[in-house]
Amino acid sequence: MVTGDDRRGPVPDNPVIVALDLATAEDAVRMAKRVLGHVGGFKVGLGLLHGPGPLTVPAIVDLGLPVFVDAKLHDIPTQVGAAARRLGRFGTRWMTAHVSGGEAMLSAAVEGLGETSDGWAGVLGVSVLTSLDGAALTAVGVTTSPGRLVSRMARVAAASGCEGLVCSPHELNVVGTVAPGLLRVTPGVRPVGVADGDQLRTATPEEAVRRGAGLIVVGRAITAADDPAAAAATIAESLLELAMDAEEAGR
Repeated sequence: MVTGDDRRGPVPDNPVIVALDLATAEDAVRMAKRVLGHVGGFKVGLGLLHGPGPLTVPAIVDLGLPVFVDAKLHDIPTQVGAAARRLGRFGTRWMTAHVSGGEAMLSAAVEGLGETSDGWAGVLGVSVLTSLDGAALTAVGVTTSPGRLVSRMARVAAASGCEGLVCSPHELNVVGTVAPGLLRVTPGVRPVGVADGDQLRTATPEEAVRRGAGLIVVGRAITAADDPAAAAATIAESLLELAMDAEEAGR
C-alpha cells in the first residue's frame, strides 16, 4: 500500500473547478483569465492534452490557481507511472487515473506523480463515469449497480494512496462512508436550468456540496454562458451562502 503525502498542496476554499474543454490552448487561457476571480481552480481534459498538448498545463498553472489534469490514465503500472512522472513536472495539483486499472496501477500513479511534484500533487481515482448508468454498465457485462461499484472502487483508491475519488453526485455519500479520508470530486454538476447533455447522473452545485463534494467540476454551464465570469460568480456565491448557513446552524 502506498500512503498519501502530507506535503500535498492545499484544497481551495472555493470548490468550483472550471473544465476548460475548449478547442485551443489560447482559448483555454483566455477563458481561465475571464473567470479567475470566481473559481477555485481549473481542469485540463483530454481534448487539450491530446490537441494542444500537456504544455497547456503550465500555461494555466501560471495563473496562480490549482490545476486538475484529467488524464484518465489506464494502462499497465509501468506506463502509468511514467506518464504520471511527466505530468508531475508541469505543476499539476491533481491528476486522474481509472480505478478499474487496479491497485498496483494506481499505486504506480501515486508514486510517479509524487516523485516529480515533490509530493505536492495527488492522484484522483476515476470511478464510474457520469455518462454511465446501470443499463449502460449491464450492456458491457458489469451487473453491479453504480453505487456498489463506486463503493468498491473507493476502497481500492484509498488503499492505493490516492488523494481523492471522482464520482457522480449520486455516490458522494457512499464514498464518505466507506473511505472518509478521500477528497470527493464530482463532475456532472449542473445549475438549475442547464441541460444535462451527455451526463446521466447529475446534481446541482448546492446538492453536490451538501452531499459532501470537496470539489465540483463545472464546464459548459460556465464556459458556454453569455457571461462566463457572471455564471461562475453566481455559483460561487450560492456555495458561499450554503457554507455560511451550515456554519451558523452548527453554532
